[in-house]
Amino acid sequence: MSTVHPVVERADVLIDLKRYDEARQLLAQRLAEVPEDVRAWVGLAHSHLGDAPDGTKALEATERALALDPEDVGALLMHAHALQAVGGRFVETEDVLREVIRLAPDHWYGYALLANWLYRIRVVRHGQAHGGAVDRRAMDGFLRESGELADQAIRLGPEKVFAYEVAWTIADLANNRTVAAGLDEAILRLDPQHKAALERRTKEAATTPGVNATQAATLYADALASVPDSTTMQRGLDDASYRLLRGIRWLALLCVALAGVGLDLFQMEGEVQRTLPLPLGQRLWNLVPMAVIWTLGALLRYRRLRTGVRVNLRSLIRRRTWARIVLAQAAWAMLCALLLTQVPWTERTIPQVIFWAGLLPTLATVWFDRRKSD
Repeated sequence: MSTVHPVVERADVLIDLKRYDEARQLLAQRLAEVPEDVRAWVGLAHSHLGDAPDGTKALEATERALALDPEDVGALLMHAHALQAVGGRFVETEDVLREVIRLAPDHWYGYALLANWLYRIRVVRHGQAHGGAVDRRAMDGFLRESGELADQAIRLGPEKVFAYEVAWTIADLANNRTVAAGLDEAILRLDPQHKAALERRTKEAATTPGVNATQAATLYADALASVPDSTTMQRGLDDASYRLLRGIRWLALLCVALAGVGLDLFQMEGEVQRTLPLPLGQRLWNLVPMAVIWTLGALLRYRRLRTGVRVNLRSLIRRRTWARIVLAQAAWAMLCALLLTQVPWTERTIPQVIFWAGLLPTLATVWFDRRKSD
């Protein structure tokens, strides 16, 4: 491999910073002076595969590089990327990458890149030869071949995240959830803030049967601390927070039910209803179980939530219409419960109307709004 000129090194840094136009200007100046600089041609091809990929220009640059040195591994790898970016030439990348593996059999990246593309190349060739969709048996064969290459990439580059990412994709397509889960763990050991792996692991843990809304919200909040720009994790936290709000509504409905029992609203056969109005002491005592319900069921649970979850609950109420509706329903139910328990009713007709007004409108939407996300 040829020595890298300082100008080309500066261009490589600019490419890493995604300042592709500046990199191209530097490389163009270098190539005008030394058109035999293979590394400059490779860098130029790389710059053409940036934010707005131009596969044709990238391909021209790699062809110039390979004309100077047909066995330059870096040029071959960039040539493969250029072919992938040019419409209709994707299948040609297999031969290029196999040449990379022949020239650098101990380098992990050639195996990883070929593993990432090979099953797709096989699907394209199968479609060209046979037409129609690929059956499951053929797809399993393609994935097995790619998986062997991915395993070799991991053996050669045990610290390279990309090799594990490719292996995870293959395992996922093969529906091998156990292997995919193990690969996610390996990815997170190498990169604890790996966005995709963290999203997958958190979602799986949060949606496991038996995990309640508080636990799910905590899992999502912890994940967001590592990947704050994850829309998937934010959506999961919002949904878990919404479930917490829906739980508050059940507390309010329970208070309405207790208020109805306290007033003895509905006569049971063989039982004598309580005399109305209830004494002041009894009416005040009826507040005690409600206070216990809200203290244990809402206040203490809220205070035990992570700070991020509490902040998101308040944010959710501002952002989501149905979150505000659920909160309003809980407030309405509690208002009805307080009217039932604190007004000295002398007959039961109006209290019965209030009881059903507090209960039925909310119950009517309990299942309807379960999956609301706006």
